[in-house]
Amino acid sequence: MNRIAPRSFLYEERGPVAVITFNRPERLNSLTFEVYSELTDTFAALENHTGVRVVVIRGQGKGFCSGGDVEDIIGELFSRDISGLLEFTRMTCRLIRNIRNLHKPVIASLNGTVAGAGAVIALACDLRIAADTAKIAFLFVKVGLAGADMGAAFLLPKIIGLSKATEMLYTGDFISAQEAASIGLYNKVVPASELEEETERWAAWLAAGPGFALSMTKAALNREMALDLEAALEAEAEAQAICMLNPDFREAYLAFTEKRAPVFNQGAGGEED
Repeated sequence: MNRIAPRSFLYEERGPVAVITFNRPERLNSLTFEVYSELTDTFAALENHTGVRVVVIRGQGKGFCSGGDVEDIIGELFSRDISGLLEFTRMTCRLIRNIRNLHKPVIASLNGTVAGAGAVIALACDLRIAADTAKIAFLFVKVGLAGADMGAAFLLPKIIGLSKATEMLYTGDFISAQEAASIGLYNKVVPASELEEETERWAAWLAAGPGFALSMTKAALNREMALDLEAALEAEAEAQAICMLNPDFREAYLAFTEKRAPVFNQGAGGEED
C-alpha cells in the first residue's frame, strides 16, 4: 500500500496502533480543507493497511478539535453557489463514512474542547476516552446551521437517545465530560494527566484481541442500525457462523482447554499480518 504521510496533521504507527494527531493547537485544532481531505484519505487507506489493527485520533494542546476553521473554511463558503456548497458538505460526510466503514476499532482520545465537526468526528469513532476537561458541543445551530450535520442527527440519537440528542442538537450548548459520560456519550473519563495512558491501555487491549471478530462486530453494528429484529437476527446468525470458521475461534477454545492466554491472528481479515 502507499505510505500514509499527511501534511496537515501528524500520523505515526506504534506497532499495531495508528495514532492520528491534530496539530494546530493555536487554533484549537480547527479543520481546514486540507485536513478534511487528508483525514478522509487516511481512513480509506487504513482499511487495507494490515499492519494496523486499531486507530487512535487525538488533538494537541487544549482541545481535541473545534470544528471548521473560520478563516480557512467558513469565509470561503460564502463565495460558493449551492453546487459548490454541496460539494463541501458531501466531502465532510465522506470522512464520517470512512471512519464508520473502517473495519478496525477507532478510539477518540478527547482533551479539552470537542466542538462542531470535531464533535461529530468523535461521535463517529467506536469509543470515546475523555479527559475530565473534555467538554463537547454540537454547536451548528449557534452559527445558523442545522444540527443535522455530517450524520450527527443519525448517530447521536442511537448513542444517547432521541430526547437528549434533540436537546443537544437544538441548543448547541456544551456539556461537561461528567455529563457526557453519564448519558453514554463518553465511554470513560479520566483526569487529563491520565488520558494518554488510558487511551494506550484501551488501544493495546483491542490490538491484542481477535481482529476478525472485532471487524465483524463493527460491521454488524453499522448494518443493524437500519434493520428490524428478524433481519438483525438473521444477519447475526450468518456473521457468527462465519466467525466460527475463523482460526481465532479455535484458538480461543484451545487456549481455554490448555489453560493459557489466547494468541489471536488479529488481522481484520483473519489472516496473519
